Amino acid sequence: MIRFPAEWEPQSAVLVAWPHKTGDFIDMTGVEASYCEIAGTISRFQPFIIVCRDDEHQRHIQGLLKSGDNIHFVQADYDDIWVRDTVFISLEWQHPKAKLQLVNFRFNGWGNKYPHDADNALNLALFAHPIFKGRPTATVSLVLEGGSVESDGQGTLMTTKNCLFNANRNPQLSQEAIAGQVKNYLGAQRILWVEQEHLAGDDTDAHIDTLARFCDANTITYTACDNSDDPHYASLKHMEQQLKGFTTPDGRPYNLVALPLPNPISDESGQRLPANYANFLIINGAVLVPVYGDPNDAVALQRLAPCFPDREILGVPCLPLVQQYGSLHCASMQIPAFVNPNL
Repeated sequence: MIRFPAEWEPQSAVLVAWPHKTGDFIDMTGVEASYCEIAGTISRFQPFIIVCRDDEHQRHIQGLLKSGDNIHFVQADYDDIWVRDTVFISLEWQHPKAKLQLVNFRFNGWGNKYPHDADNALNLALFAHPIFKGRPTATVSLVLEGGSVESDGQGTLMTTKNCLFNANRNPQLSQEAIAGQVKNYLGAQRILWVEQEHLAGDDTDAHIDTLARFCDANTITYTACDNSDDPHYASLKHMEQQLKGFTTPDGRPYNLVALPLPNPISDESGQRLPANYANFLIINGAVLVPVYGDPNDAVALQRLAPCFPDREILGVPCLPLVQQYGSLHCASMQIPAFVNPNL
């Protein structure tokens, strides 16, 4: 038996890859300030693992951080910082030889849009590092990104057809074969398939973690739009209707919580960026929510609070991150408690 844990289950750490000067970020000062806040916040609650390039990069990061308590470093090569999609997925196995498995899915740069050789090799470097060495691992040929799948921890996955069935991911497989492999590898009993376009500026082909998220096994929060003049209005209303039609395994409708879109944010060329509040990160004792200096920041925080009554709801500035088309959840990967890394 295989179980894909929910994000709200106990964690042993959160992992990020620190931006580097050879990456795509123009405003390194701004993005590193955001990462410092992320590091400081998460390390108050649990261990924080930073992947960095080399000794020089590590010293630079240590010089930026106010405290090194509860922070650990791994040196490895990587192309991009979006570890939600490049780092292994942790699964709980009921197997005579292993009770957990770190699964390395193939990464192809979101459909060969970007260089990705180092990102695709990152997990092998992590598996060899003393922090993770000795844990059971598996490498499979299926292209799958962590941001494309949501789990309730009880056998239900939520994802988008637009991403998983996109011809740029696994063109050699039929839709039925892809669905079968996802169920097989992630231990899913059923999949909630969302048909939804990507947000403007999103280059992941509609990752579910920008659109709809489980808050518990009975609650889904989702990106919504009530402004009929917004280009997203019709498609997000269509998604809302799909979510209203989903039911829990025992046939009850989900409790749905709408999150507003921030007012449009554009890059220097005028391209709208995929800013959203669904890209939050659940950690031990808190939920970190991306905020953008927008009036709807407060609305999103207020609506998420009842979904996580036992956790602090904390806004984290992510305007610099969204300049490269991602946000907080995209930039992080939680490590479940049962992995128990050597920290």
